[in-house]
Parts: sequence; structure tokens; C-alpha cells
Amino acid sequence: MNTPEDGKRSCIMIKKLKIRIFNILEGRDPEDRPARLFQVFIMSLIILNVLAMILETVQQIWLRYKLYFHIFDVFSVMVFTLEYMLRIWTCPLNKRYKHPIKGRMRFILTPLALVDLLAILPFYLPMIFPFDLKFIRVIRLLRFFRLFKMARYSDAVVTLVNVLKAKKEELGITIFVVFTLLILSSSLMYFIEHSVQPKAFSSIPASMWWGVSTLTTVGYGDVYPQTPMGKLLGAVIAFLGIGIFALPTGILASGFAEEIQKKHAKEKKRGGICPHCGKRIKQQNNLNF
Repeated sequence: MNTPEDGKRSCIMIKKLKIRIFNILEGRDPEDRPARLFQVFIMSLIILNVLAMILETVQQIWLRYKLYFHIFDVFSVMVFTLEYMLRIWTCPLNKRYKHPIKGRMRFILTPLALVDLLAILPFYLPMIFPFDLKFIRVIRLLRFFRLFKMARYSDAVVTLVNVLKAKKEELGITIFVVFTLLILSSSLMYFIEHSVQPKAFSSIPASMWWGVSTLTTVGYGDVYPQTPMGKLLGAVIAFLGIGIFALPTGILASGFAEEIQKKHAKEKKRGGICPHCGKRIKQQNNLNF
């Protein structure tokens, strides 16, 4: 017969297991070997999934190894599903999601949790709803969301997202300038070249192909100006394209530098870096007990 002490002991063991799983899933401690192994395993599985999806489009490989692809997909979905369920189970340990029901609902609606869900949905949806084969193929394209799961395990991806958030206004202005220049150059080239090349520059939208290839300095050569005025405008637009597309590079470079400085300053403030040896200091997780 179970005694109250046995029930209490079981609750403590379950809570310890929950905390351990949470720490492994989050991987906040760089010295936690199981957590690091888990991250390497998941990242490797994600990369292999994307590679498998690419190879499936090669008809000869797909017909020969169709069974192996299916087995690997089932194994991957089982792993990702288990990870998703464990994250939902352990998320109340985080103070942001401490409520057992509302907290879990908030966690499920977070961007990374939605990516985790979209990574496994293509496998389960055809089992629930009777789709035709064409629509199933479209659904299976959602497997590319497995690649975005790496954002949870890669500091580089997290840094990139933070840079894009911090520089969204500057990047937005740059995109607006490029779009305005594209419309202006395509419109001018249409009015200059339409009479000479009615097929190549048949309309302003058609002229935008030339504008895109010229602004990006690719210049495919299938559409190009023939009149002297058109050639002069094309040269000016090409030079402007070089300068315009250098702007996002500078913005992102400065954003990365600022983000790295913030990261180091934050770690020093929290005592995350030893002032003597410069190594990272082991930190305790901020759990909700």
C-alpha cells in the first residue's frame, strides 16, 4: 500500500526529472554535457532532414531509397514530437509561463513553439484530413520549418534575429529607397526604350526585370537598352545600384558589432565572464519553483 511519504517522494522525483529535462532542453549551461549532446543531436537531425528533403526531389534517388526516406522521416517526427511535448510539459518552470494552463497556452503561441509545431504538422495532417496527392506535396513543403528550429539551438541565429529586430527601421528605409529607385528607373527606361524595343520593354512591370537585374549588378543580358539615352540611364542606374545595395551591408555590420558588444556587456554585468581568465562562469537557471 502506498503511504503519503511514498506519494511525496514520487512528486519530488517527478519534479527533479522535470527540472532536469528542462535544463537539457534549454541548454543554458555550456558545461552540461547531456544538454550539449542533445543540442548537437537535434541540430544534426535538422540538417539531415533538410538534406533528405532535397534528395527526395531527385527521382532516381527517391525511387531507390523511398523506404529509407520514409523510415528516417518517421524517426525524425517522433523525436521532434517528443521534444515538442516535453517543452510544453516543462515550460511552467520558466517564470514567464508559470501558470499551468495559461502559461502553456502562451508558450504554444510563441514563435519558436509555432515553428516546432509546423515542423511536425506535415506528417500528421494527411492522417487526419483526406487530402489529395497534390495538396499533400504542398503540405510536405512545411518540413522546411525544421530548418528554423535551429534558431533555438544556435547562438548565431539568435544574434542575427536580434540584429534584424534592432535595425528593422534602417533596413525598412533602405528597402523603400531601393523599391522607389526600381520603379523610377523602370518607368524611365520604359518611356525611352519602348518605341525601339516594344517586346523587351512592353510595359513598366516588364521593364522591372531589367531594373532588378541592373540594380543588383547581375545584368543577365537578355534585356538591355539600345538607344544612347537608354544606355546612359542604364549606366547611372548600375552605379546607383552598387551604392544602394552596400547600405544594408553596412547596417547589418554595425548591428552585429553592437549586438556582440551588448552581449559581452550583459554577461560581464551578470558576472557571466570571469574578469581574470575571461572564461564563462557557470550560471544557475532562472526556474520557477
